[in-house]
Amino acid sequence: MADRFFPNTMPSTVQESFLEGAKDTLPELLYFPYGMVCEKLKRVALDLKETIVKETWVCKGGSVSDYTIYTGALGTAFLLFKAYKVTRDKNDLALCSDIIKACDSASRSSGRVTFICGQAGVYSIGAVVAKHSGNEQLCDYYLTKFKEIELPKDLPIELLYGRAGFLWAYSFLNKNIGRDTISLTQIQAVVDEIIESGRKMGKGRCPLMYEWHGKKYWGAAHGLAGIMHVLMDMELKADEAEDVKATLQYMIRNRFPSGNYPSSEGSESDRLVHWCHGAPGVALTLIKAAKVFSSDEFQQAAEEAAEVVWNRGLLKRVGICHGVSGNSYLFLSLYRLTGKVEYLYRAKAFACFLHARAQTLISEGVMHGGDRPYSLFEGIGGMAYLFLDMIVPMETRFPAYEL
Repeated sequence: MADRFFPNTMPSTVQESFLEGAKDTLPELLYFPYGMVCEKLKRVALDLKETIVKETWVCKGGSVSDYTIYTGALGTAFLLFKAYKVTRDKNDLALCSDIIKACDSASRSSGRVTFICGQAGVYSIGAVVAKHSGNEQLCDYYLTKFKEIELPKDLPIELLYGRAGFLWAYSFLNKNIGRDTISLTQIQAVVDEIIESGRKMGKGRCPLMYEWHGKKYWGAAHGLAGIMHVLMDMELKADEAEDVKATLQYMIRNRFPSGNYPSSEGSESDRLVHWCHGAPGVALTLIKAAKVFSSDEFQQAAEEAAEVVWNRGLLKRVGICHGVSGNSYLFLSLYRLTGKVEYLYRAKAFACFLHARAQTLISEGVMHGGDRPYSLFEGIGGMAYLFLDMIVPMETRFPAYEL
């Protein structure tokens, strides 16, 4: 199991200070004041952004084959949009819009409909970026295209490729453009189908249960955590909300003794501590549940999961799906929920680990830089996004998951 992560030898808390002449080594960075660290991370992130744009856009001559947020050009656009919100550099916004237009063309025959891996991501991000650019005509175009999406009858339920991923795009649009940009009546049938399907497969053992590729997954990408996360943004009937709550309670009762969560129903392998499978993604959903249901039970479970991530979350991968960058977001989310400074420090510690060591470890072959090394979910794109996100910690959100 330990071959999946680096031992975390960083102190669990420090008293911040700054000494003249201190260097950017990991032990010294941990003691730097948070704001000073974020200034360093910002400079690194903006340099990484330029490298990512060059490798994923410029060197390809503006041609797009993979249009997704997960591993493709739309992830680069999403990073550019984040950079624009930090620096207000309109060149980033304009380039972002150009990439989205190319993704629009590339996605038309794909048949995929989710935010992270489908057309809903292209159209919803396109509409939001067009709104920020003041281009109402282009915004209306993307909104129209979004409303024309037809969900295949055999579409799964999960987040990455399924109905939950389509619903997340709906919530993203309504948050970033305006309430009822897409009316609930237009997507209510999708919500109803998710609830009905979950109840049928739950069969009394768990209120809601789903299957993807023959397994009943629990994690954020393909399973219960991601689906419950999306459902909590919907207008549910009282009994439906109770089923969501009871499903999460079922997961807490059946977690591993370590505090980690199985990747799928019945799994006895306590190995994965990722956003996609394991404690980090589940805990982000529990944090949301703590707010939605005003429940100390969910907050406590999320904080217990955070201990797992602190001890086993320095993964030998860099990305946000199954890497250190994604695991950092749990601490930021808990900081927003609780206001406890220890969680802000732990997010800073993981980010400092990446800043000080990631590139060297990747070049040495000790850390995996991702099969698509410049992508948002697998590669250094996620690290750049995290570094930018940490600048205003109360506004951080795990990209394409937290709203």
